[in-house]
Amino acid sequence: MTQRENPEIIIFTDGAARGNPGPGGYGVVMLSGPHRKELSQGYKLTTNNRMELMAAVVGLETLKVGPCKVTIYTDSKYVADSVEKGWVFNWVKTNFKGKKNSDLWKRFLEVSARHHVKFIWVKGHASIPENERCDELAVAASFLPNLPQDIGYQSDN
Repeated sequence: MTQRENPEIIIFTDGAARGNPGPGGYGVVMLSGPHRKELSQGYKLTTNNRMELMAAVVGLETLKVGPCKVTIYTDSKYVADSVEKGWVFNWVKTNFKGKKNSDLWKRFLEVSARHHVKFIWVKGHASIPENERCDELAVAASFLPNLPQDIGYQSDN
């Protein structure tokens, strides 16, 4: 395959919630060669873990070609460990019984199956420029006016 058909993508993600639950948002920085894309969205009522996971899901859903080799850098142990330690794959066997954010985990599993995805945990607020940028995007998104409902969160409770 050529590089065009199987690109390497680096995705930095972060989530934020002002109150947990409270208004929240996610931020994503996607890098591939000379290309850079930033994404963010806020929600009226959500949790930090949902926004951390939503950032990874949206980043992967944004990819229009594939399969891609994707490395996702996150400061969320919840997201990184759930995938890298294989917990999410066990949750599938129990249909996510007793697990929160099953709507987002199902989206993640569907979209990640199209790519070769690896998570790397990074320490938050440790002067990693792209992680800091994701934090800025996530926090700013949580302050936007007329935030939509996080439907998955609403139905989880």
